[in-house]
Amino acid sequence: GESCVELASTPGTIHVRDSKTLEGPRLALAPGAWTHFVAFASGS
Repeated sequence: GESCVELASTPGTIHVRDSKTLEGPRLALAPGAWTHFVAFASGS
């Protein structure tokens, strides 16, 4: 199936979840970890 990623940003945490599975797993990442993940995922 297709996943839809939903992000919520607070000053110290980036919250990530699959918006089609609201009761599913959620991630809480430090901003630096999110930045590294995005760079990795984009191949930068």
